[in-house]
Amino acid sequence: MKTDIKSLYYDELENFITEAGFPKFRAKQVHGWLNKGVTRFDEMRNIPRNLAEFLTASSYISVANIEKKLVSRYDKTVKYLFRFNDGEFVETVVMSYKHGYSICVSTQVGCKMGCTFCATGRSGFSRSLTASEILAQIEAAQRDLNVRISNIVLMGMGEPLDNFDNVIRFLRLVSSEDGLNIGMRHITLSTCGVVPKIYELMKYKFALTLSVSLHAPDNETRSKTMPINNRYPIEELIKACRDYFDTTGRRVSFEYAMIDGVNDTDSCAEKLSNLLKGLNCHVNLIPVNSVKGTGYKKSRTDRQQAFISILEKHSITATVRRTLGSDINASCGQLKRNYTDKSGG
Repeated sequence: MKTDIKSLYYDELENFITEAGFPKFRAKQVHGWLNKGVTRFDEMRNIPRNLAEFLTASSYISVANIEKKLVSRYDKTVKYLFRFNDGEFVETVVMSYKHGYSICVSTQVGCKMGCTFCATGRSGFSRSLTASEILAQIEAAQRDLNVRISNIVLMGMGEPLDNFDNVIRFLRLVSSEDGLNIGMRHITLSTCGVVPKIYELMKYKFALTLSVSLHAPDNETRSKTMPINNRYPIEELIKACRDYFDTTGRRVSFEYAMIDGVNDTDSCAEKLSNLLKGLNCHVNLIPVNSVKGTGYKKSRTDRQQAFISILEKHSITATVRRTLGSDINASCGQLKRNYTDKSGG
């Protein structure tokens, strides 16, 4: 089995090359070329042929190839369908803000979690991504758009904490001064609530933002839309979030998809306020996406505002997320599903 060379930390790369009999400084050269985005070892012009041949025979470079690209007419949001070395596809979205470019990356091909309002889960699960494949999405987007990505959101296809080891490796690689050097404070990690992994993550005390997909204020409502709640009920999840803040000092963000007639009533807002009372957090209300086969509709604007008013009355900060890329279905899962359905993949 070949070594995934872009998933190696620098000291691991150094060991890999020196154990094969090459001098230590060759690792720095190889690392430099990998950071420049080369896709083949014979493109590394200042390394000897025998090293290039060794690397070709013993390792590989993960590449995210652009299979399809959509650009919003409204706000220039860009949505990519990337294809990896083995032919699997993931979606990635780049959003332009006043403060710079943010990228929403995928961490798995598909998802196991089965949230009923999510297009990704409806396509099933294939595999988790390696650290290098998560990195490759950022590098490919930067090359294509000729921009520097300044913020990362792990909120695309897949559940990041279900791919824990690879995601931790990615976080360390992407924030390294020797890598893309995107600081942890510019990274948001989203989870649907894998409680044991939240506790594992807090041990690292990363300065990232933990974003929890809550979407309901009680177990009965949440279990209908998010099967993960049957395993880790809402009380356990909120306790983990409180512990996370106490340990890391980082405010927790809650994602709440507003679904007409399901979770957007005044009663739901009051329950949510009581649930989050005393927790340093922010609630991000998201008008639910229209996904074929779900039957869900987004809440009316007046309902969203009424919901926010109740939360604010209880001193809970809340905002409605601005919809970007609405004309290109910028939420993850829909492009891959439509593309593979048409191509027979």
